[in-house]
Amino acid sequence: MSLAYLITRHLYWAIWKRWTRLISSVLQRQRQSGRSALDENAGARESGPDVRMDVPGEGRTGEAAWRKMCKEELERQYTPSRWAVRLGAEDVLRTYTKMGNEATERARTTRMSLLNVPYGDGGGEKLDIYFPKAESEALPFLLFLHGGYWQSGSKDTSAFMVDQLTAQGVAVVIMAYDIAPKGTLDQMVDQVTRGIVFVQRRYLSNKGIYLCGHSAGAHLAAMMLLVNWTKHGLMPNFKGFFLVSGIYDLEPITHTSVNIPLLLTLEDAWRNSPQQQLKVAPKQPVDPACHVLVAVGQHDSPEFHRQSREFYQMLCQGGWKASFEELHDVDHFEIIWKLTQKDYVLSQIILKTIFQES
Repeated sequence: MSLAYLITRHLYWAIWKRWTRLISSVLQRQRQSGRSALDENAGARESGPDVRMDVPGEGRTGEAAWRKMCKEELERQYTPSRWAVRLGAEDVLRTYTKMGNEATERARTTRMSLLNVPYGDGGGEKLDIYFPKAESEALPFLLFLHGGYWQSGSKDTSAFMVDQLTAQGVAVVIMAYDIAPKGTLDQMVDQVTRGIVFVQRRYLSNKGIYLCGHSAGAHLAAMMLLVNWTKHGLMPNFKGFFLVSGIYDLEPITHTSVNIPLLLTLEDAWRNSPQQQLKVAPKQPVDPACHVLVAVGQHDSPEFHRQSREFYQMLCQGGWKASFEELHDVDHFEIIWKLTQKDYVLSQIILKTIFQES
């Protein structure tokens, strides 16, 4: 996330607060007159954190703690930069971008690579492939999906893990997708699906595909657990998933400024929430040996911790080979940029998983 993005979000939030006050005022007047704003505007897009809609399958018993938060606290919980412990919000975003730029420039300079390879017809449907020595099919492939709340971030600033993994014989694919407002969440899920199909078809003799996502990218990676791959005529050779500081239930963010460029309805959020989809329609793993790691940083917010733990528990209940890691003394951004370091615990977990499974 760039500094310009942070400033834009602050502006969005100011507009959001004014809009929600207006909505609350309208709802109060309509309740007093015996009319419901939701009934009067049936089918209209929900617009504010004070508006609630029952979603099919959602019970009200054991109400989630986030529902009881005021909108300011919910906003704080889902603003990762506000939980950084060593740097201020603006500095941590600047450092994250700087680390990503430097890692990507270094990877493109020192590694054999294929850049901007199209996996579809769309202008944003490109991926970068980095190889240990030369292009080869007979390698394990790690596919990385960047974060940025589905509205910022780029493959061109996300090659954090390339040096460390390619040095150990792993090919790394950094995938782009159309972020909001150009792309909708449904489109992003479809693009990631087609990108994986492209890699599997191009490298049929791969020694395993390992999908890694950070933040919003972890959400998109988790959505791949729900894909009906038979519709695409193949089953990717998935050997592992690394879901890092992700969001798996999207309903809370529909009540924050994150949703302004996304324009998610509650139905959209429900359809694109792996936590909820696995709850109502459990999907058994095609390969019981495929390992799913759910990781969160010690200094991620309590809501990010809750989301990660509950998704891990859901996976275990569904029969997936899952594990959970709270990574010591890292925040939402350090957890991924430290993949530039050889001795970083997540780097070691990824390598150990790949070479045990491949």
